[in-house]
Amino acid sequence: MPTFIRLTDYNSSKTKEEGFFIPKNQYISNQDDFKKIPGARIAFWISTKTRDSFKDSIELERMSPVRQGIASGDNERFLRFWHEVEYCLFNAICESTENAHGSSYKWFPFNKGGKQRKWYGNLEHVIIFDKEHYSILSKMGNNLPSKQYYFKQGISWTAISSGDFTARLQPKGVIFSNAGMATFPKETEITYLLAFLNTKLLQSLIEIFSQTVNFNAGDVKPLPIILPELDSVKQRVDQLTQQNIDISKSEWDSRETSWDFTKNELLKYKQDGLLDKAALTYATHWTEQFNTLHKNEEELNRLFINIYGLQDELDEYVEFKDITILKNETKINEILIPPSTKEESDERDKTPEGYLYNRGAQLDFQNNEIIKQFISYGVGCMLGRYSLDEDGLVVANQNQEIPTNTTYEIDDDNIIPIVDESDYFSDDMADRFTEFVRTTFGSEKLQQNIAFIEASIGKKLRAYFQKDFYIDHTKRYKKRPIYWLFSSPKGTFQTLIYMHRYTPDTLNNILNDYLRPFRIRLDTMRNEAMRTTEREDVSAKDKVDADKKIDKIEKTLDDITEYEKVLAHYAAQRIEIDLDDGVKVNYCKFKELLFEFDKKLCK
Repeated sequence: MPTFIRLTDYNSSKTKEEGFFIPKNQYISNQDDFKKIPGARIAFWISTKTRDSFKDSIELERMSPVRQGIASGDNERFLRFWHEVEYCLFNAICESTENAHGSSYKWFPFNKGGKQRKWYGNLEHVIIFDKEHYSILSKMGNNLPSKQYYFKQGISWTAISSGDFTARLQPKGVIFSNAGMATFPKETEITYLLAFLNTKLLQSLIEIFSQTVNFNAGDVKPLPIILPELDSVKQRVDQLTQQNIDISKSEWDSRETSWDFTKNELLKYKQDGLLDKAALTYATHWTEQFNTLHKNEEELNRLFINIYGLQDELDEYVEFKDITILKNETKINEILIPPSTKEESDERDKTPEGYLYNRGAQLDFQNNEIIKQFISYGVGCMLGRYSLDEDGLVVANQNQEIPTNTTYEIDDDNIIPIVDESDYFSDDMADRFTEFVRTTFGSEKLQQNIAFIEASIGKKLRAYFQKDFYIDHTKRYKKRPIYWLFSSPKGTFQTLIYMHRYTPDTLNNILNDYLRPFRIRLDTMRNEAMRTTEREDVSAKDKVDADKKIDKIEKTLDDITEYEKVLAHYAAQRIEIDLDDGVKVNYCKFKELLFEFDKKLCK
C-alpha cells in the first residue's frame, strides 16, 4: 500500500523538509478506501471511522440543495449598503421575485458573504431588484442562477474565508450571492443542518473537499449527514441551535448598522441615572450571553461527535476566540477554574489540554467602543435618524417630514456645527450631546456621566467631536457614511449633516447661517483682542494671551476664507442628490467641501 506524507501544516520549504521525516505526518492507505468518499477524494489522513461515515450517511445535497447565488457583474451599479438608500424603497421581508416586481420597492437584502460569523448576521447589503434591473441583471454577471431560491430561508456561508468554515441562518426575504453561497433545507431540518455546519466535526470533514480558503458549493454538497437515532437528541440540537441564533441575532441587531436596530443598548440598562452602571449591566448581560453561546457550541460538538461515533478522535472544546459575537468591544481572557473534587481532577488529567469543565471566559469590555456607540446614537437622534420616542429608524427618506415636540429635539435645519469653543453657536455638537446625556440619564448625575464618557474615550467631548467622531463614523459605516462632514481645509470650521435630509438649500444654509456668522464673530473677537493689546491698564500676561488669541483667529480666518468662496460656488448650483446612486457618487459631488476620509473614494 502506498505511503502518503501530509505537509499542509508547514509554511516554508525548510519546515516542509523537516516535516517530511516526522513519522506522524506519514500515512499508509489503501487506495480502494478512497472510493468510499464522494468523488474518490484522496483523503489519506482521515481515520477509518471518518471514512465510514460517508458509507452510513446521505450527502447534504440530497437533503438540502446547495447553490451558488448571483454575481452581478457590476457591484458598484447594483449593490449598496442598506443604510445608503431610501428606507421607503427597501423591503427586508419580501417573499418572492413576483412579489418584489409587483411592489413599489426597489432594494432588497443581499447576502454578500462577509467576515467569519456563526448563527446569524452579515446582513449589510442590498441589491436593486425591481423589474427593470432584474431584466438587466439577467443578462449580466452569471445571469441570475438559482432563481427559485431567491428570498427563501436557508443556511449561508462565506465562499472565501481566511479561517474556519462558519455558517449562519439566511432569513426569508434575502437574495444570495456567489460570495455568500447557501443551502436550502426543509424548515424542520434547518436548525439541525446549521448546527452540523458549525461543529468541529464539520471542520475535519470540509478539509477533505477544500484545502484552500475557498468553500464552494461543490465542497459542501458531498458532506455526510447522519441523523440521530433518538428524536430527543435532534430536539436538543434544534433547541440549542435556535438559542444560538437568537443570541447572535440579538447581538447583531443591537448595532445601528442592522436594519432591525431599535435603540442603543445603554438605554435598556439605565440604573440610578449613571452611565457607568448601565455599561456594567450591559457587560454583565452580554457576558452571560457569550458564555451561554460557548456552552451551547461545546454541547453541540459533543452531540455530533457521538452521532458520528468519533469520540476517540475529536473533542468538544471550543476556543473562546471562536465565539463570533462581541468582537469589536471585548478582549477575551481565558481562565482556568481549579477542579473542585478529586474525581473531577482525575478526569481533567485525562484530557490533552489538561482541563475539563474548568474553563471560563473573563470578558474585558472596552468602554471606549461601548460609549462611542452611545455617542453615535446620540448624534443620530440630533439629526432625526432616530428618536427617543420610538424604536428604530425615524427619518430615513428624502423630503420626509421631521417629527416635532420630541423628548429630545431634532435639529431643525439638519446642520450641526463642530467648533473648538462653545460660544460660537447655540447648537454646537458638543453642547447638544451634553443635552442628550441630560435628557437620557437626567440632570442630577450629568457631570459624573460626562466625566465617565470622557474617561472612556480618552479626551474631552469637544476634542472628540472635532477630531475623531467622523473617523469613527466612516469606519462604523464601512466607508459609506450617512452623516457628511463639511470641513474647511484645516478643520477650523466644520458642520455635520445627515445625507437623507440633504436638500439643494443645505449649502446655502451652511454658508449664510453658519460660516458667514462664524467669520463675523471671529472678526469681532480679533478686534476686541487687538484693543486689549493697546490698552495701558491691561497686564503684560493679558496682552500676551490676547496676542495668542489674535494669532489663532487669523489662522482660522485664513483657513475659512478660501473655503467660503468654494462653498458659495457650490451653493449657487443648488446640487440635487439621488440616494439610489449611493454614498460614493453623492459624496463625491461635494468633494472639495467635505472631509476627505479616503483618498481613493472620489478617484
